[in-house]
Amino acid sequence: MIHATAQIDASAKLGANVGVGAYSVIGADVEIGDGTQIAPHVVIQGPTRIGRNNRIASFASVGGDPQDKKYHGERGELVIGDDNLIREFVTINRGTGDGGGVTRIGDSNWIMAYVHIAHDCLVGSHTVFSNNATLAGHVEVGDHAILSGFAGVHQFCRIGAHAFVGMNCMVNGDVPPFVMMAADYGRPRGVNTEGLKRRGFSAERIAAIKRAYRALYVSKSPLDEARAALAASAESEPDVRAMLDFIERGQRPLAR
Repeated sequence: MIHATAQIDASAKLGANVGVGAYSVIGADVEIGDGTQIAPHVVIQGPTRIGRNNRIASFASVGGDPQDKKYHGERGELVIGDDNLIREFVTINRGTGDGGGVTRIGDSNWIMAYVHIAHDCLVGSHTVFSNNATLAGHVEVGDHAILSGFAGVHQFCRIGAHAFVGMNCMVNGDVPPFVMMAADYGRPRGVNTEGLKRRGFSAERIAAIKRAYRALYVSKSPLDEARAALAASAESEPDVRAMLDFIERGQRPLAR
């Protein structure tokens, strides 16, 4: 399972049935869970923890130093969950001391070729990153979110659960859960209805999300008034409550 040309640091811990391809390099302070498969020519630097049954394709660079001028060698980690697919030339950096110390990726994510996930990003589970999608530092991406090809996200922005970011879209504000964004500098384009249907959302839930979207975007109301409208229905609509909670936790401006 371990190719003779692979270089594995003596301190690295590999679980059962881990495969490491030719010329791959596994550095110090790396842990790889059972069943994970590392293709040829992969570089994994530590401190990095990788879970079970992941697949990492050739020329990926995982756990590299943060691309942050404030980084001066302090300890920062990368933590990756289970059942992720990480394709060719993907780069994922460790966290920084000033940014929480960890870059974290959940389970069952589909991360396609040339994706970049920067330091201190927090990515949920069941997301899709299409080719060349890029996250700057400190970005949060919720469960089931989709980033299309060449999408880029500004540092400290958040992408809510079940959101959809269109191709070539540059996101410089927070994208609420369930919302679709498009155009060069992300503009709202409705609710991710098809994605919600595929994930089993009922017609009633989708209708409530659409009403919240209209209050937030279509009504052209000031943000305070839109938030009040969402609050009025949040008690009986958990998905609207999720949207409202997301908005209230924001550090960046809301993408509107």
